Amino acid sequence: MKSFGLFCGAAALLLGSATPPPQVRASVPAKPSPAAEPAPVLPEPVDAGELLALEPVPWPAVPPQAAPRRALHGPWAERSDAGIRVVVSIPHQRAFVYRGDALIATSPVSTGKRGHETPVGTFRILQKAVRHRSNIYANAPMPYMQKITQYGVALHAGHLPGYPASHGCIRLPWGFARKLYGMTDGSTRVTVTRAKPKWVGGKPVFG
Repeated sequence: MKSFGLFCGAAALLLGSATPPPQVRASVPAKPSPAAEPAPVLPEPVDAGELLALEPVPWPAVPPQAAPRRALHGPWAERSDAGIRVVVSIPHQRAFVYRGDALIATSPVSTGKRGHETPVGTFRILQKAVRHRSNIYANAPMPYMQKITQYGVALHAGHLPGYPASHGCIRLPWGFARKLYGMTDGSTRVTVTRAKPKWVGGKPVFG
């Protein structure tokens, strides 16, 4: 009996000291990581020569203003031996185009604002350029530019608010500026005056 008791005690010790088997947990699949976004494809650098070879953009890009009143004495294209002259009336903010003594067209203008008054006098066309930009006032566009002074005062197409608003130039409607540009040359006289014209037979006459 004594040996049987020893055997039972030893068995109990062995069972008590036995380590329970580890519990196995079901593995949870890991969430897939989001796919990395592809790197942006940068354009190849453009060679300066390729830029120069591009088709030019139509200019001017802004729509022209309304064309001026039609010539009073025949079409603009009428040929004559008499020269073209232009009179700009500052009080009337208007330009008058003559062929000889015949008034052929008239149009509103915008001359220089206070502090930038358009100079008065009679001038000649010194330089012409269909596409021109100011080298004084922030590279401002001056389409159909016709320079009349060495200081840059010119006839050109521009905005007409109905009063003197320029930096000294004489702004013209787009259609008027384009047609006048095709009629003038270095012999064309441009008179800018503060005098009020005399009206003879319904036409302005400047002394």
